[in-house]
Amino acid sequence: MVDKIEASGLSCAFGKIRSLTGINITVKENEILGIIGPSNSGKTTFLRALNRLNDFSLNYRQEGKIVMNGKDISKIDPESLRKNVGMVFALPLSLPMSVYDNVVYGPKRHGSKNKKELQQLAEKCLRAASLWDEVKDRLDASALKLSGGQQQRLCIARTLAVQPEVILFDEPCSGLDPISTAKVEEAMVELKKKYTLVLVTNNVKQASRVSDRTAFFLMGELVEIDITRNIFVSPKDKRTEDYVTGRFG
Repeated sequence: MVDKIEASGLSCAFGKIRSLTGINITVKENEILGIIGPSNSGKTTFLRALNRLNDFSLNYRQEGKIVMNGKDISKIDPESLRKNVGMVFALPLSLPMSVYDNVVYGPKRHGSKNKKELQQLAEKCLRAASLWDEVKDRLDASALKLSGGQQQRLCIARTLAVQPEVILFDEPCSGLDPISTAKVEEAMVELKKKYTLVLVTNNVKQASRVSDRTAFFLMGELVEIDITRNIFVSPKDKRTEDYVTGRFG
């Protein structure tokens, strides 16, 4: 597979606190890269570096380079980058408007006005997020009336509506029940046919279920990255084995 994203020598710090040190990692096109590790291992900092969300912190410093599609992302306009690298957060962030308006919010902000095209886009994105069958008869209802799992899939649909190439997931199922989690995971597996996905999760079983490759972060360092089966069955590093078998974390 082709490299979609490549981070080389990536180090990140917030003031005097260093979150990542010397990360070298690639994300392949049309894969799900799972990132696991205990709290404060730098997983979310890495994820937010990929679309420059860390830049909002005034004391943030970064060294090294992140390249996407052959371009240094530090040279890309942040708004354009974030349109191309969407993000789904741990807690569903549904907007206080209808299901339909949630999905088309982004395209409308970017100037889309054709009602028929927006309706077709909404259906397409809701289907891709495995939500269409559950909401097709209540598109005008408030999104806040949906269940937590439905709202999370709505956030996925809203992310898809601005036509990104990469989707970042930061603990997308942390507050969901097992049935809702399964539906989100099903959507992610389907999405990798068209998109590149990076999944940060504290649930190692989730990483083992959906990730093509898995990276293990510990105390700001990349300990190991390999195809997911190898990480969970025959890891090369003892620290990885200790983490995935539950000896710490």
